Amino acid sequence: MRRGAVRSVVVAGVLVLGAVGQARAATADPEADVAYHGRVALSQGHLRVWLVPENDGPAPLPNATVRVRLSADLADRQDLAGGCARAGLREVVCETGPLPLHGRGRHIGLALELREPAAEVEVRVDTWWNGGATDRDLTNNEHVVLALDTGDTYAF
Repeated sequence: MRRGAVRSVVVAGVLVLGAVGQARAATADPEADVAYHGRVALSQGHLRVWLVPENDGPAPLPNATVRVRLSADLADRQDLAGGCARAGLREVVCETGPLPLHGRGRHIGLALELREPAAEVEVRVDTWWNGGATDRDLTNNEHVVLALDTGDTYAF
């Protein structure tokens, strides 16, 4: 093979690889900073969870899913808010709706019934799905709250 032909093949290969890299960069997952703020209260087997999802950017998200996990079993029947579904004996997931850049999603309110009254319930809130976005700060979207059966409100 001639030296000029080898150089042409190498240059063509570099151009193709460079184009593939640019295409990957153009379709890379967005980066967002999803956060949850809210409160929980437990009283006689009734757990209330209210939360607001937020996105501190740098990109908006069309939707995400927040997961609420409990240390106690849920009653068989639940009257869940729209966009929410049961995901197990102790889990509920809810869509956040669009999360604009530096904005909030829909307010989510859950009135959950426990299978049996409990003196305390550990409530874990985290992101179940975020549309494939990269989130480098998980400290503001993973919360653990211990709610005592006093009716008091605990914020996170």
